[in-house]
Amino acid sequence: MKRILIVLTLGLFIANNSFSQNGEDSDYLMISEKMTDLALSEGKAYEMLRTLCLDVGPRLSGSSEAAAAVEWGRQTMINSELDNVFLQDVYVPHWVRGSIETATLLNSSSLGTIELTVCALGRSVGTPEPGVTGDVVEVNGFDELRALGDKVKGKIVFYNRPMDSRKRNTFEAYSGAVDQRSSGAIEAAKFGAVAVLVRSMTTRLDDVPHTGAMRDYAEGITKIPAAAISTVDANLLSSALKTDGVVSVNLRLSCKTLPDVLSANVIGEIIGTELPDEVILVGGHLDSWDKGHGAHDDGSGCVQSIEALRLIKAMGLKPKRTIRAVLYMNEENGMRGGQVYADSVKQSGPKHVAAIESDRGGLAPRGLTIKAELESPELQSIAKWSYLFEGIDADKFIPGYGGVDISTLEPLGTLLMGLSVDPNRYFDYHHSDNDTFDKVNERELELGAVVMAMMSYVLAMEGI
Repeated sequence: MKRILIVLTLGLFIANNSFSQNGEDSDYLMISEKMTDLALSEGKAYEMLRTLCLDVGPRLSGSSEAAAAVEWGRQTMINSELDNVFLQDVYVPHWVRGSIETATLLNSSSLGTIELTVCALGRSVGTPEPGVTGDVVEVNGFDELRALGDKVKGKIVFYNRPMDSRKRNTFEAYSGAVDQRSSGAIEAAKFGAVAVLVRSMTTRLDDVPHTGAMRDYAEGITKIPAAAISTVDANLLSSALKTDGVVSVNLRLSCKTLPDVLSANVIGEIIGTELPDEVILVGGHLDSWDKGHGAHDDGSGCVQSIEALRLIKAMGLKPKRTIRAVLYMNEENGMRGGQVYADSVKQSGPKHVAAIESDRGGLAPRGLTIKAELESPELQSIAKWSYLFEGIDADKFIPGYGGVDISTLEPLGTLLMGLSVDPNRYFDYHHSDNDTFDKVNERELELGAVVMAMMSYVLAMEGI
């Protein structure tokens, strides 16, 4: 009931503001309409993404592809005629997957010996060359694991709690399951497990494993290997356990961690005409997992950030405050870029008024989430502009999360926002071989850039 009241209250607030536009507001509506026309007829985001995905490819931190992506970002900003394009050094972790990722179900009485589809989780240690073999113990979460205690010693723990498909928002379903991936190996190792398998973080039933980051291994606890298993094979393994009672798996991974590598955030801006030392930031993360092309996660957010500034420049608009695009490095397995950027702002400025992050895929925009309370002046100040996006069905402005990389700016007083998109398909692609360029729709991608461009321009003109 509380949730319903919040949505109704915000909806009424937005509706009331939609009918109280003064002359200046009407000018912004005209700009928004012209910007949308320009983006849909002459937008560049899709071709930027094509080049990033197909010429550079997946961009795991520390890799040669990530280095190429930094240069791609720098050159693309220059070609888009942004002001003051520069790099910010960031030392990043260098985890490599390796060529061996196998899991074999051994001598099942119902299935025999078969291969399971798996991939290593980011930061996982590898196995010895023959692999790690153990009986499989299935759990749905940490409470079940702790109840078993020492009974998992010497065994492979299989976390099989699915994302809850009943959730209307798949990001909420993801939050309810991802602790198995991030902390599963650490928790299982406390009770003597030798490895973990984790059901892939997707609502889709397919044979494609979805990778993702583990938390850093805990001090004083044995580091054990961890792999994601496809949802099809997670169901198969669970069925075999029910039928056979006891089954064993051999897991082989050749992943490893190498020394840190020097990389960079890529930054470009439009310098403000009146308040150049106040910044409105738009951003995404340039690194990706080494699966697919990193198209939705987060190539889309990067090209939308560049395109947002390009559209403003192309229309000849002159924002009062500086609008800055930041392509962050190392969001996926370390968040080093976000921390380095915030540290530099803390030390020497400039003041960051607001930040908008795009890291939920290049899908149809639905509005913005604002890291603020419903009745706060900050949220109401942003929500009053929602009418500018009614024409593209992107006028849902609600309290919510901003983004991983920009979260480091919150202690500095920056208002955080996230581009909100249709959530239904994102986790079909997320962190997997499915995340390829062809999965991105040109119009949806460009409309997301319009939301970021227009919102950042209004904030640069009006503040909060």
